[in-house]
Amino acid sequence: MVRFTVLASGSKGNATVLCGGRTRILVDCGLSCRELFRRMRLAEEEPERLNAILITHEHADHVGGVAVTARKLGIPVYFTEGTHRAWMRWLSPRKQMTYAQWMEQVRKQTAERQAEAVAAVDGEADESEGLEAAETSEKAGKPAKEKDPTWLPAVEYFKSGEPFEIGDIAVSPFTTPHDAADPVGFVFRAEGVRMGYATDLGYISPNVKAQLRNLDLLLLESNHDLEMLRDGPYPWSVKQRVMSRVGHLSNEAAAGFLENDYDGQAVYVILAHLSESNNLPELARVTAERALNGHASLMANRLLLAAQHEPLLPIAF
Repeated sequence: MVRFTVLASGSKGNATVLCGGRTRILVDCGLSCRELFRRMRLAEEEPERLNAILITHEHADHVGGVAVTARKLGIPVYFTEGTHRAWMRWLSPRKQMTYAQWMEQVRKQTAERQAEAVAAVDGEADESEGLEAAETSEKAGKPAKEKDPTWLPAVEYFKSGEPFEIGDIAVSPFTTPHDAADPVGFVFRAEGVRMGYATDLGYISPNVKAQLRNLDLLLLESNHDLEMLRDGPYPWSVKQRVMSRVGHLSNEAAAGFLENDYDGQAVYVILAHLSESNNLPELARVTAERALNGHASLMANRLLLAAQHEPLLPIAF
């Protein structure tokens, strides 16, 4: 059985659990570890059964809880290399050095800490023993995770446009237009079910349109109502960013895609990443429903709205 559960969606945190076969992955981890586990249990998902975390981009509402959660569960985190670098820079903002220099510093610091620990126990430690123990300790994570906020049990890189697999789930990442280092969306396939995941889009580019076809489930951003955003409390600079081609998708833009470009094959369409300041759930719903109205091939779609503060009921295939 395939299960798709949106635990949170919005500017205060994003997280979705996808289960297929014997594999369970977490798509984005923008909630604290404690809140993530609470919501998973509400949705009758067991955190301990997660196999991996998959990250779309490095903004805080998508990665805020990733380090603690990955360490707690001892599972790998999948990034593009650009997103991983940006995430590490975000957690170490005062480090004025190249990525290679940063990695070398981390290796040396880990080796030094472990060498000191070995020396304290044995009275002495040669360089080779210290480095070997440091590598073992880095995998275990005991000293590193206390002092290095970027330490993870394992990191796996993927590239946009290059499909890969995590256990029983096939993943096809694609580039999205957003103001992040290397943002991506995903098409997942498990047990013959295809699911599209596309949020944080300034607009729906041709490559995104091409990816969001022949799906059984589509999760699509419907972030803001244009009038509410223009009249709302945000500074003008922030409004410009949100409305830009690397910002967020409006209700109107999402509806335009559903009306003109979407093939109507999905059983479920989920509107996601709704702004609490610049949108209303019913506005997003009505705008999308109008876009679907009169298109007979689309009427089988079940339209759902993902929420910020509570999980969406799990969708099972």
